[in-house]
Amino acid sequence: MSRFLTPHTAALPSTVPFTGPEALERRSGIPFRARLGANESLFGPSPKAIAAMQAAAGDAWMYGDPENHDLKQALARHHGVTPAHVAVGPGIDGLLGLICRLTLEAGTPVVTSLGAYPTFNFHVQGFGGNLTRVPYKGDHEDVAGLLDAARTTGARLMYLANPDNPMGSHHPAPVIEDFVANLPHDTLLILDEAYADLAPARTVPVIPADHPQVIRMRTFSKGYGLAGARVGYAITNPDLALAFDKVRDHFGMGRVSQAGALAALADQEWLADVQGRTIAARARLGEIATANGFRALPSATNFVTIDCGRDGDYARKVLAALGQAGVFIRMPGVAPLDRCIRISLGDDAALDILAEALPGALRAAG
Repeated sequence: MSRFLTPHTAALPSTVPFTGPEALERRSGIPFRARLGANESLFGPSPKAIAAMQAAAGDAWMYGDPENHDLKQALARHHGVTPAHVAVGPGIDGLLGLICRLTLEAGTPVVTSLGAYPTFNFHVQGFGGNLTRVPYKGDHEDVAGLLDAARTTGARLMYLANPDNPMGSHHPAPVIEDFVANLPHDTLLILDEAYADLAPARTVPVIPADHPQVIRMRTFSKGYGLAGARVGYAITNPDLALAFDKVRDHFGMGRVSQAGALAALADQEWLADVQGRTIAARARLGEIATANGFRALPSATNFVTIDCGRDGDYARKVLAALGQAGVFIRMPGVAPLDRCIRISLGDDAALDILAEALPGALRAAG
C-alpha cells in the first residue's frame, strides 16, 4: 500500500461498483452474443447525433467548451428552466461523485435504499459518509422508510431513484411530490431520474426548479442511447448548480460528447421511436420470462427484472449459465431482491438469442 494515501483512502477496497462485460469476457474467454446487462440502449443513438459526433471528431484536437454553454441553453429550453438551473457532467455517475464531494465530510449521515444503485454508495464511502440503508418494501423503494431514516439519522444527503434500478419499479408522481413535501429541513434529496424518458405517464413529479432541497439527475445514456459518450446533467436551484463549478473538471466534457448530446436532444422524433420500441421489447421479454416459468415484474425502464421464484443462489446460477451461453445480464445484489435477474431491453436479434439460450441455462442451473 502506498504510504502517500490518506488513512481513509488506504482503508477503502480497490474496486468498482460493476464488473464490466469486457472484463467478464476476458475472464471467461467467452464473447457475449447478446449484451443485455448494462441497461444500454441497443436501439442506439439518433442518426443525427451520430452525424454530429462524426463531424465534431475532426475538431477533437480542441477542448470542449468548459462552460457547456450551448448544451446548457438547450437543456434549459427543453425543461422550461433557466441555464442557471442546469449543471452538466460526465454522466450521472460523475455528478453523484461531485455532489458527494460538495456535501460530505467524514461521518456525515446519508440515507439510501438497501440494494439501490451502488455507484452512489461508492462515492459516499469514498468521501467518508456514514450510510444508512433502508430495505425495499416489496419491489419498490420504501419512501416512508427513507423519510423516517433521514429524520432519525439527521441525514444531510438522501438518494432515491424513480424509476428504480435494479427493480424497474416506479412511484407515480403524486407519491414523489408528497415525499418531497415531507423532506426533513436539513436533508438534500438526490432524485435520480435516469429512466424518466422511458417511464409511463405521470411518473415525473412536478417540483419547482428552485426547490432548495432537491437535485434532479438526468442522463443521455438511456433513452438517447449515448451511454458511451458520458453526458449527464442536474436540474436544481442556481446556488447548488453553481457550486458544481467549485469542484468539477472544467474540461471533463469533450467536444464530441457535447455535439452528440445537442443533436440527440433536438431529435425528439428518435426518442419517441425508442419509447415505442421499448414498450414492444418489454412485452417480448415478458413473454420470454413466462414461457420459461418466470415472472416479469412491471417495468418503467429500459430493462425488465425477472423473478426467478427461488432464492439468490438459484438466480446466480441462472445468471452464470446465461454467461456461459454468451448472454450478458446482471442481477440485484442483496436479498430478497437477488431472487431476480435483470435483463436490458434489446432489439429482436438480441432477444432471439436470449430466448434460445434461457431454457438451456435453466437446465444447467438445476
